[in-house]
Amino acid sequence: MGSLDITKMWRDPGALADSFYQVRPECTDVPKSKFRIKNGKTLSARKWRAAFSSEGVLDIGKTLGRIHRGGIHPSIRGEVWEFLLGCYDPKSTYAEREDIKNQRRTQYAILKEECRTMFPVIGSGRYITAPVITEDGDPILDPLVLQEAKAAKAAKDAKEETPAGQENVTGASDENEMVKEHDKRVIEWKLSLHQIGLDVARTDRSLVFYEKQENLSKLWDILSVYAWFDKDVNYCQGMSDLCSPMIILLDDEADAFWCFERLMRRLRGNFRYTANSVGVESQLNNLASVTQVIDPKLHQHLDKLGGGDYLFAVRMLMVLFRREFSFCDSLYLWEMMWALEYDPDMFLTYEEPELVAGKSEESKAKAKSRHVGKYERENMKNAGKASESPLPISVFLVASVLKDKSTKLLTEARGLDDVVKILNDVNGNLDAKKACTGAMKLHRKYLKKAANTNR
Repeated sequence: MGSLDITKMWRDPGALADSFYQVRPECTDVPKSKFRIKNGKTLSARKWRAAFSSEGVLDIGKTLGRIHRGGIHPSIRGEVWEFLLGCYDPKSTYAEREDIKNQRRTQYAILKEECRTMFPVIGSGRYITAPVITEDGDPILDPLVLQEAKAAKAAKDAKEETPAGQENVTGASDENEMVKEHDKRVIEWKLSLHQIGLDVARTDRSLVFYEKQENLSKLWDILSVYAWFDKDVNYCQGMSDLCSPMIILLDDEADAFWCFERLMRRLRGNFRYTANSVGVESQLNNLASVTQVIDPKLHQHLDKLGGGDYLFAVRMLMVLFRREFSFCDSLYLWEMMWALEYDPDMFLTYEEPELVAGKSEESKAKAKSRHVGKYERENMKNAGKASESPLPISVFLVASVLKDKSTKLLTEARGLDDVVKILNDVNGNLDAKKACTGAMKLHRKYLKKAANTNR
């Protein structure tokens, strides 16, 4: 009887997680999630709590293996992500993490207040979708913006009991007396605010969560504050797709902001634009190099069709497959990617990089071997052989999708429109676990072939 029970548990298809991310009933074309909460495989709240010592030190090694086998239970996903993204050191204690959290919340409050002073709609529970300023710094008297600013100001006046008319959307004494802005950085920031609003209005709108105005405005606030915080990147389309899960998983706005900021540390290079290059271009070049090594026929075919720049893969790399998977499955994919790439020195790299730089590669490898992600471990083993820095696993995920569709692309694609159509057919049909497994196989194959080429 016992063996039958074990077999039944092993074959248990698991419970759907969709109830944690409810979809609006009218949205019938949303992809069905494949992720299942499975007993004995998915990292549960009980297993997560048991991974900490009495002082709060986390055994990250056990946790990584569990995540790769079955993902994270939605009830604890947010707090686990804070470790996977390097918000906290697994060797830290409960008390140390509480101090860090309070410091960060204070820092975010200061940043947000700085932004609110420049534009009072920040933190008002509202957001804007119309331009507020020209590139020359002249204010735009848009009725919608004025209405939002007036409502925001009225709420602020009521809260602080200050006289009406003291402050307005651009800092003038009343709404008809708009002030020209001369600070170039402030102009660039204000130019981005309505674009953030337009993107917020379109982000994950199939979810019940975003039926509430307060959640839309929270997403807008975080992205607006980040645009001011990261002066080199500001805001680019696609960032709302990356930030949205953070505010769904983490109740505190400041915690969600810093989790998003850690994610952007990995991805911000994709969003940096200069007069001569687009940020994601280097990743596209990496994808081309990988495909050329693992599937030269496909690369040659794509190049012949005019797709040698791999621009058709931009969306996958920029927003980490958010459009190719259901909401739930994209979160599952992300956490598996981060578990595979996990480096226990990540927190120190962000907070105290000079300490990490002082370690030799050999001592780092010995210290990290048990608590490092499988993908990162492969990179560490190859560190002395490769002439280039390691590539992110996202490049191999895209390469894996191309490899799976190689036959179809070679036989049916007669132009770039066909390439796009074939790749769009994968939307909602990909399996996150299989995608990561495929990426790992291609990564090993690439390292082996690249090593042979360099001999």
